[in-house]
Amino acid sequence: MSDLQISAETLHHQPCLRLRHACGDSVLVAVHGAHILSWTSDGRERLYLSPNALFDGRSALRGGVPLCFPQFNMRGPLPKHGFARTSAWTAGTATDAEADALELQLHSSPATLALWPYAFRAMLRVELAPGILKFAFSVHNTGSQPLDFALALHTYLRVQNLARLELHGLAAQPYWDDVAQTNRLEPGVVRLDGEVDRVYQAPAGPLILVDGAQQLRIAQSENLADTVVWNPGAAKCASIADMPADGYLQMVCVEAAQVNTPITLAADAHWTGWQSLSLV
Repeated sequence: MSDLQISAETLHHQPCLRLRHACGDSVLVAVHGAHILSWTSDGRERLYLSPNALFDGRSALRGGVPLCFPQFNMRGPLPKHGFARTSAWTAGTATDAEADALELQLHSSPATLALWPYAFRAMLRVELAPGILKFAFSVHNTGSQPLDFALALHTYLRVQNLARLELHGLAAQPYWDDVAQTNRLEPGVVRLDGEVDRVYQAPAGPLILVDGAQQLRIAQSENLADTVVWNPGAAKCASIADMPADGYLQMVCVEAAQVNTPITLAADAHWTGWQSLSLV
């Protein structure tokens, strides 16, 4: 007998799927964009979702875990962060049933082909265990030509005290500082002071986010070569329409990514990358 149950529900009139563990932990995923909206563990919300997020069935949602595919940011000709986060996905697992994971799928369509001329099938698989959330993004090249793509699992983590927040595990890693527009080397523990927008070379081991007495272990698959750390800071946050002016105090993005060098996928080839979050 499985400890997991999947059920259908709505949030702001948008269809969602909830994966619930017998221990009380749960994860909520919007079908629109296959967007993870919430992860509650040990009685607390662990992800940040903006109260100003636009649940209109068309817009990208601010917070949770947006899927940036097949383009990161404005690094290419597609709309910002690609189209996966604003596309209509379909549920790949039955609701009101026991399950070992929650799955959603996206297939190439006339709408995606008009933007990006490749046939593909993508899948998000969400796994839940006590104190642990893992999500894997898979791509199958269903066309006859190779395709290149970028990916970021754009995870917004909820924090209690941004001023005292510490991110361990990136010491001595090179990174691109998009704010200063220069390459740097991380001297030690990452602390957030003002706007932070960095693409690190991913370290070999996991990261530890220390937020007061709370610690979170953040790991990613070895085939994702980059780790993005982002916080808009006060000035930029005030200009973001779908985020409250003080929203930056409640979040940090730590993203498993492949953005500096695209992934090349041969015809009929498969690829999977993942991120996991674990309470320590």
